[in-house]
Amino acid sequence: MENLSKKTAYVTGGSKGIGYGIAEKLMANGANVVITSRSQESATKAADQLNGLGHPGKCTGVEADVRDLNSQKKAVETATKEYGGLDIVVANAGVGHFTSIQEMTPEQWNEVIDINLTGTFNTIKASVDELIASKGYFFTIASLAGTNFFAGGAAYNASKFGVVGFTQAVMLDVRKQEVKCTTIMPGSVATHFNGNEPDDSDAWKIQIEDLGQLVVDLLKMPARTLPSKVEVRPAVPKS
Repeated sequence: MENLSKKTAYVTGGSKGIGYGIAEKLMANGANVVITSRSQESATKAADQLNGLGHPGKCTGVEADVRDLNSQKKAVETATKEYGGLDIVVANAGVGHFTSIQEMTPEQWNEVIDINLTGTFNTIKASVDELIASKGYFFTIASLAGTNFFAGGAAYNASKFGVVGFTQAVMLDVRKQEVKCTTIMPGSVATHFNGNEPDDSDAWKIQIEDLGQLVVDLLKMPARTLPSKVEVRPAVPKS
């Protein structure tokens, strides 16, 4: 996809953070993007902001919940009807609860697994036929927590280890249909994740636009080459 002009992308959890940064870079390169949030108000506000940046690509915000397969199917249908097909899917929506196994509640466990892992399944399940038709590209946003476990991370580690394994297996399922799959595994990113408020002290971290550029760069890789799993971390650790 050396030329992203008029390509259509679907980005879950695109109203802020990493999803927003990816949507913005795709639009800057000419792609039209559908972003989702569990709130229509948030999705519309983010889409309006993105459309106001003057990029050649357009953005539509829709309310959708990755935990609901039918919700994902409707969002994908919106993308195909709005922009005439589907070429790029980014399963980005995610949450985190970080506490010891003694303190973790079943509700916290279920929310993390349902959104981060089952939500990723629902996103690709809803869109795989469209991606096969377009010979498109499926991205998942995992984490370095998908290969490095840590205390207090039982649910989050389980979900991200699962996303990594899931994506690599899907990659093998669909590569013969010329669909590419990559899981991106970021380290520290300057977002609002887990209650963080990004400010100047986050300057050492990966920025959301950096991950957006990474997605664009991967899309423009030679067609014969697939970086199926990409770890990315701050160039210099926090001092």
